[in-house]
Amino acid sequence: MSTPTRAVPSRAVVIGAHPDDADFGAGGLIALWASQGCEVTVVCVTDGDSGGFDADVSRDDVPGIRRAEQRAAAELRGAKQCVFLGRPDGFVEVDRDLRRDLARVIRERRPEAVVTHAPERNYRFVYLYHPDHLATGAAALAAVYPDARNEFAFPELDLEPWEVAQVWQFGGPDDDTAVDVTDVFDAKVRACSAHDSQTPMLDRSVEEELREHLGRTAQEHGLPEGRLAEAYRVVDTA
Repeated sequence: MSTPTRAVPSRAVVIGAHPDDADFGAGGLIALWASQGCEVTVVCVTDGDSGGFDADVSRDDVPGIRRAEQRAAAELRGAKQCVFLGRPDGFVEVDRDLRRDLARVIRERRPEAVVTHAPERNYRFVYLYHPDHLATGAAALAAVYPDARNEFAFPELDLEPWEVAQVWQFGGPDDDTAVDVTDVFDAKVRACSAHDSQTPMLDRSVEEELREHLGRTAQEHGLPEGRLAEAYRVVDTA
């Protein structure tokens, strides 16, 4: 599969359902863009308060732990800011309030690109498709079009409309763009490893898991042997 060359945006917003989604889903792209001067903002729709594997940790402490992990990960790969919307983990819905809050971030940050979950399942990897992922992807796309650009939507925000040019969706069934992240692989590993409360779910080390997955992605998209890649469907929305 051929991979088109795309310009690095000057500003991007990455929208994940939970802390760690941006890093495992798009950590290489974020690191690559940030290294080339892109100003990246990470949005977490939930605090991941239903996550974790240590029963001895108070559930009241989990949101703070996961926010701290996300901030550390963002710093490691060059993202400028994290925004937490505080929706309950496991119960994200594509409702007016979420669309408004995502439209607010888009109008405030004025990104050229939004990176988020694909709103469709890829049945090759069922375990990746938490309902929150699908709902977040759908809400993010609705916030891009029509909400953020429609001057008559959410007048209570009192913010100028903004038109996002592209939406980069990760994890879906119809990827059309592979991004070679070999040169920033270490940054992705460090960012994903910052999510200490979540990595016990892995059978192997973070580096081993990522190397296998990204290596397979690179092969499927026709990159040279030994390269590592993330895959996206890029939707032109301007």
